[in-house]
Amino acid sequence: MNRNNYVPQIPYGTRDLLPREAKQKRIVEGALAELFSRWGYDEVVTPTFEYMETITLGTGNAIQEHVFKFFDKNNRTLALRPDMTTPIARVAATRFKERPLPLRLFYLTNVFRHEQAQAGRQCEFYQAGIELLGAPGPAADAEIIALAVEAMLEAGLTNFQIGLGQVAFINGLMAESGLTQRDQQKVKYTMVTRDLVGLGEVLAQSDLSQSAREIFQQVPLLHGREDMLRAAYRLVTNEQSRAALDNLADIHKLLTGYGVERYVNFDLGIIRDFDYYTGMVFEVYTPGLGFPLCGGGRYDTMLASFGVPNPATGFALGIERMLLALERQGIDVSVRGKDVYIAWAEGNLAEAIEAAKEYRKTGRRTELALAGCSKTAAEKTANEQGYEELIYIE
Repeated sequence: MNRNNYVPQIPYGTRDLLPREAKQKRIVEGALAELFSRWGYDEVVTPTFEYMETITLGTGNAIQEHVFKFFDKNNRTLALRPDMTTPIARVAATRFKERPLPLRLFYLTNVFRHEQAQAGRQCEFYQAGIELLGAPGPAADAEIIALAVEAMLEAGLTNFQIGLGQVAFINGLMAESGLTQRDQQKVKYTMVTRDLVGLGEVLAQSDLSQSAREIFQQVPLLHGREDMLRAAYRLVTNEQSRAALDNLADIHKLLTGYGVERYVNFDLGIIRDFDYYTGMVFEVYTPGLGFPLCGGGRYDTMLASFGVPNPATGFALGIERMLLALERQGIDVSVRGKDVYIAWAEGNLAEAIEAAKEYRKTGRRTELALAGCSKTAAEKTANEQGYEELIYIE
């Protein structure tokens, strides 16, 4: 390879964040960290990679095709974390076994997943999220959803809606129908991808009765307010599905107490794309973005995989997706400008350093020239770099 002709490239699905983007990201992350702390959540930081068996223990083998894998010197398979729920479940099961419950934890980090790269969807991406561990029931789920709403508002987004579903609703229908495990996976896949044509084809090839097929085909269309929930209750007869609807009604009542119910619609077609969800699930959508910018739900069985059975619920928010949504809605993430540029004539560096120290103590963003120059040259530099004030020491 000729070094002179080599143009360095970054791997597929990754991107550089240049100064303004990096500042905007840091501003949003800082606001979210402060919000999560106000709600009583503590930050945790986990390793960038885990043993592959840890990842599959938490999420199942289906995740493997999306994971970046490599080997350590002992030939054990390692994986870059594809999400943060599993690492936090591991931490809770191994490091916090003696801590009183519930545990409220949050994170701000990057995760890695094989994806088809596009705007807002990369192979390496940044997430903010919370996990509420050891708390069953609607109160914990309502706290999670209310905090997701507050996270949207804290970041500056106002035009968004939450779709709230319950995986036990569709699970009840599947158990009642007698669908084979294979057909159940096919039905789930078409619902996750919102492929109504594919769903119809899967149902047509199954042994279901016509009435059962019609109910399944209606599920992705069951979204709306409380009247939809009542209609869904009349549609099903099995106890598991009806209990799921009762659970959603209880959560919604608590969300009304939080004052965030106007942001929430029921959507029984939401079942999410991880197998570990066991109850309430939700996704946050905003106009101009063809994919959710936040999602989560209840996963009561994952911690049992690590030997510490405990209920859990949480969500993850895509930072780049949030910034993209803000941009497309014309909402500016205010980036603080450059305050002071200190330049100096030859022989005055020591005095310039003292001046820079004093300005920085006051919290002003201050850049110090590293070589002496004329005042005209200093004025040109300060203007080109966008500084609000020039201090020239001569």
